[in-house]
Amino acid sequence: MKLYNTLTRQKEKFVPLNGNKVTMYSCGPTVYNYFHIGNARPFIVFDVLRRFLRYRGYDVTFVQNFTDIDDKLIRRANEEGTTVEEIAERYIEEYFVDAEGLGIEKADYHPRATENIKEIIEFIKTLIEKGYAYEIDGDVYFSAKKFDEYGKLSHFNIEELEAGARISVDEKKRDPMDFALWKAQKPGEPAWDSPWGPGRPGWHIECSVMANKYLGETIDIHSGGVDLIFPHHENEIAQSEAANEKPFARYWLHNAFLNIDNQKMSKSLGNFFTVREAAKHYGYEIIRFFMLSAHYRNPINYSTEQLEQARRSLERLYECKRNLNFLLENAAETSGNNEVTEKLNQYKEKFIEAMEDDLNTADAIAAIFELVREINIQISEGNKDKEFLESALKLFNELTGVLGIVTKEEETLEEEIEKLIEQRQQARKEKNWKLADEIRDKLKDMGIELQDTPDGVKWRKI
Repeated sequence: MKLYNTLTRQKEKFVPLNGNKVTMYSCGPTVYNYFHIGNARPFIVFDVLRRFLRYRGYDVTFVQNFTDIDDKLIRRANEEGTTVEEIAERYIEEYFVDAEGLGIEKADYHPRATENIKEIIEFIKTLIEKGYAYEIDGDVYFSAKKFDEYGKLSHFNIEELEAGARISVDEKKRDPMDFALWKAQKPGEPAWDSPWGPGRPGWHIECSVMANKYLGETIDIHSGGVDLIFPHHENEIAQSEAANEKPFARYWLHNAFLNIDNQKMSKSLGNFFTVREAAKHYGYEIIRFFMLSAHYRNPINYSTEQLEQARRSLERLYECKRNLNFLLENAAETSGNNEVTEKLNQYKEKFIEAMEDDLNTADAIAAIFELVREINIQISEGNKDKEFLESALKLFNELTGVLGIVTKEEETLEEEIEKLIEQRQQARKEKNWKLADEIRDKLKDMGIELQDTPDGVKWRKI
């Protein structure tokens, strides 16, 4: 498998540090609100990476954090007259509602910044002892210029970074490039005791500490959106490698931006919305399919047309699955056709080849549609024996399962509807076409569309 490493700006063969064991850290949400549609892309993409690595036999330990202390949480708590803890609890719970809807599996660990204050303080003390950090009036800063390789992820040199750096009026740092590791308490803010007085951690330090705690000093994969490359991930590298004197992450993966109707998403343009809002219109699974329909390193455009296209594509896949299940109900036992089974396996090979080429989910989906086309051709040519149908369905479920799509259970019918379908079948046997048509129309009014086939009557909800 090859992955594009932001650190080296090239595709590299993926070789885990410890045999088949993979350590993977992905930046999670700041839990002050529902997560927005742009956040959904890295959550979905790196969920698929984890699934695929497991599918290929790797033992993956995956960590995704929650930032539960931050200026945004403090501001939200003050606006609502509640506590930061209450805001965090509420939106962590809501995160899991949306994540489950999107088919995102829970991480092995979901650590929170506030649960790791002791470890954060110890990590900062190490940085101070090694001469990489300093304290001023209860604030602690990392001295960026002390870390010789600062800028190696974003590929900026220190002069370029310095040109764009600024010092806020309430900051006391020595250099514009320095960043906060610990923030002294301000009136009305939650705080924890530390050697530098009451305060709270800066944003960047939590990820270094939690990756180190749960995965070790050097991890295999660190991932997130391109907006995190600088300063967040750059700062993580600096503080982690300064403290541990070892490489922090071996492969850095970043997904490209999501645009809305060909414009960058922003609150000022009024095109900023949450996954919860989008799911009300389209459903969660359509959003997931849409996000996987482009390569993760390419920008993707979110629009009504694109979502409708995703809906139609997903329906084609569901139709294939329904058709296979329907035919299996009355399939005949035969010796099967090994040649056909081998023919199906070529699409599995195409799928794996696409996924191993820097997680090319777009081409992987194309391979699934080629499989569907082959299945349909085989069925149309009369290949409906049980062995073929079972192997086709097994492979279909295997590949779609890696992507986390087409996962809904087969719908069942209410008893009243089942009886009406049986009555219509009986009417057709008796050549009572008038009654059969009346029942068909009645079922359509009830949201059930029938299709008469040589293999029996099929139904679908409309």
